[in-house]
Amino acid sequence: MPSAPSSPGCSRIRVGFIPLTDCAPLVMAAAKGFDRKHGIELVLSREPSWAAIRDQLLSGGLDAAHALYGLVYGVQMGIGGPRQDMAVLMTLNRNGQAITLSRRLHERGVRDGADLARLLRADPRRHTFAQTFPTGTHALWLYYWLASHGIHPFRDINNVVVPPPQMAGHLAVGNLDGFCAGEPWNALAIHENAGFTVATSQDIWPDHPEKVLACRQGFARERPELARALIMAVLEAARYLDSDLGRSEAARILAGPDFINVPVALIEGRLLWQYQDGLGRTWRDAHPMSFFDDGQVNFPWLSDGMWFLTQQQRWGMLSSHPDYPAVARQVNQIGLYRDAASQIGVAVPTADMRGATLMDGRAWDGSNPVAYAESFALSGSGFREAA
Repeated sequence: MPSAPSSPGCSRIRVGFIPLTDCAPLVMAAAKGFDRKHGIELVLSREPSWAAIRDQLLSGGLDAAHALYGLVYGVQMGIGGPRQDMAVLMTLNRNGQAITLSRRLHERGVRDGADLARLLRADPRRHTFAQTFPTGTHALWLYYWLASHGIHPFRDINNVVVPPPQMAGHLAVGNLDGFCAGEPWNALAIHENAGFTVATSQDIWPDHPEKVLACRQGFARERPELARALIMAVLEAARYLDSDLGRSEAARILAGPDFINVPVALIEGRLLWQYQDGLGRTWRDAHPMSFFDDGQVNFPWLSDGMWFLTQQQRWGMLSSHPDYPAVARQVNQIGLYRDAASQIGVAVPTADMRGATLMDGRAWDGSNPVAYAESFALSGSGFREAA
């Protein structure tokens, strides 16, 4: 992948990404020169899978990366691969993922989760659904949505891992009955008439956290000046993406062969809040993919990290309850983020926790994570750790 010429005095930071719309803040930080403004040079590396992102972070091949929130916590807890202390520097985006089901299911009368549950009870064939990493966000959105309709994500379906860019192709040829992934791969499945969007991730949790800017904790501790500069550069890019103009420019850049390599329209539509489900319904989403919102998107809330831990415990990935606040305080670099944000005039919340209500009406605010994790009727797993 071509990179800009090195700027004199700039420290190079190797940053990985997966070809997804929500890598936009990293791509635009480099494209618009926000990195060089803060004395660093982002060297972007497109990776083939989330497992590759993890491996490159752990080996030191990458200094930082676009990462699934749940991947970072999975590595921290030793359930997402080799255990290592990890750091979340900031949140990159909220919302903007989706669950896509195959056209074959539609032809059999499936329009929503209730229809899917009825079909799975009646059909002896075990259907196959994919997510992108065993402890990651897409796995946990898929599990939450299925369980809310009475479908156990380990006992009632085949549960497999597929890299995001391969999802639509596997759906089209019949290897998958459904998947949860980021954009533009849901839009591509609709474009190719392979599937339809049955739910967005914001239907599951409006304004949920999604990808994060992650690194090894050692990098954040040993090179805080670089970590701070990285946060500032990416925050400036996120602020730039807070307009239709910025998002349209990002769509054109992301569509190129160095990044996602799909038609611009497949990125731009959902980036500009314009959705269609592939069945004739179109809408302007009230909780679109967002990158900034006056810094509210980017703050590494402790309660966000804790929620992923509760779901990892719910599904048997964790054998016991961790000290939820202590783990989140270790991983989420709130002090470093506050320092960086204050230097570029980005507002920072005074609290470390926030509240939310998910699709099943359950309220989450981080105040009692043990009770929350134990409150679900469907739980337990056949979970296997990420190789």
